[in-house]
Amino acid sequence: MQKQSAILVLADGSIYKGFAFGATGTAIGEVVFNTGMTGYQEVLTDPSYSGQIVTFTYPELGNTGINLDDEESDRPQVKGAIARNVTYTPSNWRSRQSLHDYLKAHNVVAIGGIDTRSLTRKLRSLGAMNGGISTEILDPETLLAQVKAAPSMQGLNLAQTVTTSRIYEWQEPTPAAWEFIEPIVQSGTTPLTTPLTVVAIDFGVKRNILRRLVSYGCRVVVVPADTSVEKILEFNPDGIFLSNGPGDPSAVTGGIETAKALLGVNKPIFGICLGHQILGLSLGGDAFKLKFGHRGLNQPAQNQLESSDRRVEITSQNHGFALDGDSLANSEAEITHINLNDRTVAGLKHKTLPIFSVQYHPEASPGPHDADYLFADFVKSMADARAIKV
Repeated sequence: MQKQSAILVLADGSIYKGFAFGATGTAIGEVVFNTGMTGYQEVLTDPSYSGQIVTFTYPELGNTGINLDDEESDRPQVKGAIARNVTYTPSNWRSRQSLHDYLKAHNVVAIGGIDTRSLTRKLRSLGAMNGGISTEILDPETLLAQVKAAPSMQGLNLAQTVTTSRIYEWQEPTPAAWEFIEPIVQSGTTPLTTPLTVVAIDFGVKRNILRRLVSYGCRVVVVPADTSVEKILEFNPDGIFLSNGPGDPSAVTGGIETAKALLGVNKPIFGICLGHQILGLSLGGDAFKLKFGHRGLNQPAQNQLESSDRRVEITSQNHGFALDGDSLANSEAEITHINLNDRTVAGLKHKTLPIFSVQYHPEASPGPHDADYLFADFVKSMADARAIKV
């Protein structure tokens, strides 16, 4: 296959030359890196990566192709992709399409042949920054001008661009071949005669989160990010889920106000990633931008609660912002988990209400399943709340 030239230019003026794969054209976004050795399809389709160009540190990309089961949304969400080596002839029994053809079909610009080790070291040193990939603008200065004109990730409310436009019910569980949980013992003195209803506020939700909730026996209703509290409560939910998503949490002002209002309705609430940050902000905390973020499958998060024996979970993470722990000191929030790499807040809970959240992804997909128990905890809190009402 004849390879087309492409260049990558970072905001600091760094230039990387390679070859194009996927679509042709120009893509501008925040350049970040993901250290996972697997799961590139889930990464590409995760709405949390909206607005970003993802550098894959694993040197081979596309070996297992693309299948219909591993998508976290209905299309790629990244602005672009960066790889060292790219496979055009995948080998996997589930593969239906090559990565190259998939990205081309969805008009996603990507560049291969890049020294991703050098690029990652630069991003770790200088921090995540805007960059541009192009197959049509091969003059670095011209491309750099476009990169510098692009907005910073800080201050962007990208949740509004990836949220669902309609209310729908998600019914698909985790595929049986991947199931690993034990049956849940329902708590409370009264058996549950109907499924627990969860309203999931979609700030950019991953499908595998919804699948896990369904696998735990929940009826899951997904609503847009701007849905009013009144509309949410019309579903008479047993619990409310605040989803993951992209961008700056402080810019999602509507979601923060919704979360504040929901604190007073006496319903269990569970938040993941952006949902965790929104919950922390609604409790009076502050958020800040991390230098290069946490994006990978092996981030250690330690449970700070004495009842947990300080257990360490190996977790899947994908975020560029974090909550300021000091800002939560005088709030109703208690920090439950910390990231052992940099001591940032990785989990919190309300001191008196059945409300909690984590910065990482307990559904994994891809990643380890150490934290899947959090879904069981959420279900238990909802079952307990229903039993009290009875």
